[in-house]
Amino acid sequence: MREIVLDTETTGFDPDSGDRLVEIGCLELQNHMPTGRTYHVYINPERSMPADAFKVHGIGPDLLEPPQPLQPGQVLLKDKKVFREHAQDFLNFIGNAKLVIHNAAFDMRFLNAELGWLNLPQIPWDQAIDTLAIARKKFPGSPASLDALCRRFGIDNSSRTLHGALLDSEILAEVYLELIGGRQPDFGLSSNAGSASGGVAEDWRPKPRPHALPSRITEEEAAAHAAFVDKLGDDALWKKLS
Repeated sequence: MREIVLDTETTGFDPDSGDRLVEIGCLELQNHMPTGRTYHVYINPERSMPADAFKVHGIGPDLLEPPQPLQPGQVLLKDKKVFREHAQDFLNFIGNAKLVIHNAAFDMRFLNAELGWLNLPQIPWDQAIDTLAIARKKFPGSPASLDALCRRFGIDNSSRTLHGALLDSEILAEVYLELIGGRQPDFGLSSNAGSASGGVAEDWRPKPRPHALPSRITEEEAAAHAAFVDKLGDDALWKKLS
């Protein structure tokens, strides 16, 4: 089963008001295990960068009004490609895989707005798995932000000083696997340990021992145990279950 953990960064909250994508980060899972394949691009939004958005992700100091010099950890956008130059590669990467997104409505709205402006196919809403909804259902009344879930599951997010789409996708992948039952929910192996096609190996499960292990108790210990059980009487639970 192929899944894509996805995150985006934008210039704001509303594509209908002119906000645009500035970063897309994706991480591929196969049978709930990272394969090492990623997709990551920065995007020239062809507009200015609001100061409030810049404070969140640090992307596009050259698009601020007035522009600011580049600082460590920040990314310039004027020399990046626009979305139309990335769109088909992005669609090819995600294919028909389920998209694991935290607050999926936000990212899906922006992605489909950008695709719609290019008259490209929309991503079906049911292709998304919303980890925010999963977290709220699993832990009702508790904080469900990505940072809060990292604290709950003991996931190190100390490098997340600014939001970044690929870093957040990597963190979200760990959170997602915990939400669905642990880092190896089906005890599968990574694609590297599986078949050549990237699936999980068919024979990974442990085989029965050809010979039973010898008993680890002595004859004296076994006799003492039998004598103790006899003292319990015929109604003893031990005798009924043995």
